[in-house]
Amino acid sequence: MRTQHIQLNEEQQAMLNGERGLAKQMAMRLLLDMAATAGATTLIPIRSAHLSGVSPLTGGLGLRRFLAKLAADPHAQVAVPTTLNSAGCDESQFEAMRITVPDFLAHSQEIVSYYTQLGVEPTRSCTPYEWEGVVEGASGGAAAWAESNAICFGNSYCGLRTNRESGLSALAAALTGYTPAYGLLHDEARRPNLLVTVTAQMEDPTDFSILGDWIGKQRQPGWQMPYGPIPVIRGLPPELTHEQKKALAAAAANYGCALLYIEGLSEIPAGKYEAELVFDDKVLATRYEALRPQTAVSLITIGCPQASIGELRAVAQLLKGKRLPASAPPLWIFTSATNKAIAEKTGLAQLIRQSGALLLQNTCPEVVPYDQNWVKHVLTNSMKAEHYIKSGLNGIPTSVMKLADCIAVATGELHFSQIPTTTPPSPVTSPKPTTSPHSPTPLSDSLPATFIAHGHGLPSQQDFTIIGEAFVTDTPITFLGFVNRETGIIEEPGHPANGQSIAGKIAIFPKGSGSTVAPYVLLELFYRGKAPVAIVNTEIDQQSAPACSLEGIPYAYGFDTDIIGSIRSGDVVELKRRGEQVTLRVIQRGNPS
Repeated sequence: MRTQHIQLNEEQQAMLNGERGLAKQMAMRLLLDMAATAGATTLIPIRSAHLSGVSPLTGGLGLRRFLAKLAADPHAQVAVPTTLNSAGCDESQFEAMRITVPDFLAHSQEIVSYYTQLGVEPTRSCTPYEWEGVVEGASGGAAAWAESNAICFGNSYCGLRTNRESGLSALAAALTGYTPAYGLLHDEARRPNLLVTVTAQMEDPTDFSILGDWIGKQRQPGWQMPYGPIPVIRGLPPELTHEQKKALAAAAANYGCALLYIEGLSEIPAGKYEAELVFDDKVLATRYEALRPQTAVSLITIGCPQASIGELRAVAQLLKGKRLPASAPPLWIFTSATNKAIAEKTGLAQLIRQSGALLLQNTCPEVVPYDQNWVKHVLTNSMKAEHYIKSGLNGIPTSVMKLADCIAVATGELHFSQIPTTTPPSPVTSPKPTTSPHSPTPLSDSLPATFIAHGHGLPSQQDFTIIGEAFVTDTPITFLGFVNRETGIIEEPGHPANGQSIAGKIAIFPKGSGSTVAPYVLLELFYRGKAPVAIVNTEIDQQSAPACSLEGIPYAYGFDTDIIGSIRSGDVVELKRRGEQVTLRVIQRGNPS
């Protein structure tokens, strides 16, 4: 590696030298790259790790190949207590899930086996904050958690301190026991940057799920949010249930929110707000109207994130004494193995199963490959589920209603003709956020013929010269579910680059967003020969840099001028690294689109 400005202790240096095996060496190189990208000068010990990237649907070929490489090292063992995210199926009820993807069960078992071989506790839960001792052991110190909803919940409500780690960087931290000291591990980065006033009547957890998702949707390209939206939310009820908090955090995390503050529940530090938003009854009603089913539902899923004991109790109460008719869509309830065991002991599981519903463990609605021969339309009570089920992971139309309404549809008590319209007949426009003075320079048809900018690279990478066609967008890219992992085409309606390909191009964009499993999408694109030839980010990106570090994809960031406003898609550019400096230069302008 190139010289970097981090003083390593004896243990860290031994790992970097390969004296502790290949896996820890790769992990240490990745951590030092991430430290350099973030401007961190020290590596600090962590108390726990939580790993995302378990389902073959989300991790894919990239995950399986990478884990196999690590597991081949006999010295590869995690150094701290490490838990595992939701898997792609409930192995004990695989046939009942009607999954038809070839070898899916075998691939799922292979992935879990690799993690277990590394010493990871195969909890297969996306709610590690509900596990006794997990948060308590990490609270007050640094942790390395992936899984977006867990990061936001832990940072917001549990005293946890973790950056929004990718699946790869969290695994690197788990293997070494260290993480770079930057970002949300420091007080300064935990200051709020968005003010949200809620005047809507909020009660059902789905209300909170819609609020969190709506906040994320308001983000503008010019907002300065290096660690994602960190909203202060005021106007909520003085006491919130566990389920309300979980729904809010999970949905906000869809768009990169790793920390939120609630007035009256949180100690709120001073901050600089990029915008002030108002979420009122009309906005809430408009969202419910837009999300309600318009066509027949094929399947109802509850438990994203996995259902808590409180949610299981609510489901059991709504189903008590009822039997799901054959004419209604199937009802699947997802929970953790621990919560399912409690439900078995308390009789909740029996009540749920007696209705004809399927109670699943170790998996989550967003990571299941549904058989689209019969699953044409999903109904859920979670905006997190809606966000990912409708994405390129499955591409299934998904509707959202409150839990009681979802159960009523499952029991045949509520039909689509009876679903009320909750909004006025005329469209209601959501309040427009105040824009930031830091908005990027608009693209122009008369850009100067020449342009040059200077930035930084990863310490582990050597000199390179890459010439190619530029792909440019001022909007973050959500890799998992919205970039086709076989073609490299962006498939996200509403994204300015929807339908465009990043394959074989020099991809220039602010950063990645969405799921922390995104680096495995980049790894798969690389293995399939469909990755960008280089990636250029304007700011630190825990999504792109880890994959680039591990597989040597040329990477650059932190330029001295506005590259996005000065380069168009279609321009021919040169990305050249010499020593510590990376230069980005326009060679030939393309035709303005």
